[in-house]
Amino acid sequence: MKEIKGGITAVKGIRASGISCGIKKTGKKDLALIVSEAEASVAGVFTENRIKAAPVILSQKNIKKGKARGVIVNSGNANACMGKTGYRHAEEMVDLTAKTLGISPEKILVASTGVIGDSLPIEKIKKGIPALVKKLSRIGGMDAAEAIMTTDIVSKVAAVEYKYGRVSIRIGGIAKGSGMIYPRLATMLSFITTDIAISPKLLNIALKESADKSFNMITVDGDTSTNDTVLILANGLAGNKMITDRNSKEFTLFVEALNHVTTALARMIVRDGEGATKFVEINVKKAKKIEDAKKIALSIANSNLVKTALFGEDPNWGRIVSAAGNSGVKFDSDKIKLSIGKVVVFENGSGVKGDWERNVRGVMREKDITITLDLGIGHEEAKVWTTDLSYDYVKINGSYRS
Repeated sequence: MKEIKGGITAVKGIRASGISCGIKKTGKKDLALIVSEAEASVAGVFTENRIKAAPVILSQKNIKKGKARGVIVNSGNANACMGKTGYRHAEEMVDLTAKTLGISPEKILVASTGVIGDSLPIEKIKKGIPALVKKLSRIGGMDAAEAIMTTDIVSKVAAVEYKYGRVSIRIGGIAKGSGMIYPRLATMLSFITTDIAISPKLLNIALKESADKSFNMITVDGDTSTNDTVLILANGLAGNKMITDRNSKEFTLFVEALNHVTTALARMIVRDGEGATKFVEINVKKAKKIEDAKKIALSIANSNLVKTALFGEDPNWGRIVSAAGNSGVKFDSDKIKLSIGKVVVFENGSGVKGDWERNVRGVMREKDITITLDLGIGHEEAKVWTTDLSYDYVKINGSYRS
């Protein structure tokens, strides 16, 4: 497997585009389209927030048959909490896109991101769709990646290629996400394409497994959006025999490659977290159950006291131990060992002796920091990626609508 350039349009038969239609006051790109030249198997994971935006509800409906041709996405407005009007606007986006492309509306999915509770400027979008379709290109993936951004500073793009026998298979992805990031199925918008031939059932299994190891292991602020969506299209143009066996080597290789793409995108989201100055890996080891390791890692990662200490570069390990103990998971505090970087700061029930603080301060000045908590009671482990909590995070979210 090798990393390649091109993102979603590195994949055979995929075209994409991104334009500005006037949703954003800045004039930046705000409307994206991804289209497969051939009908594709499709799968998706969506927000677990009980308040779901209209495009999520419509895409969940259209995805049920397991086949699709494309996705239209707008940024700058979430089209959420707008009742029947919001759903009608989502339908209009789908219907006009399908009509312009000459395909069935049931084969188009839709996603939105931005401010919640504002009416979608549907007329601007409808005027932009013909230009969006006209601009579709096999090198348009970067434009699409840019057009789905909101508070993101950088676009997020990844792609890989691998071989099975004589067949070359490609997977590409784009994502947006910077704030309102917390792992419940999907924690932002992400769109993935591949030219592999695979049944919708297995594609759904693969995506859920991959999301659990990547998108579901990141957190910026502990908030799950109303619009979170991850979609994958698999158009079969690589020419491989259709994958229908979950236990096959072909399926295993595909999942490994998909994990590479989703993990790369997930880590990019954390690195671009709103106001973030640190990229932090929380590694909980030797737990009895993987679910326990995840709960503890997320409890540490979502602790505002831990996150502010990371921003201030304060080696206050007591906050980390306290957050672990607040996770609801049972463990023996006398057996745990806590390390910041490679420096052990707590073990055998108490803080270590000696001049550990000077070494830890050096670690905490770094951009990338690893915190490892060894529970000493099992063989399972989990990694969560998070950020610090800075002044800029408050500034960004204190004026998000302005």
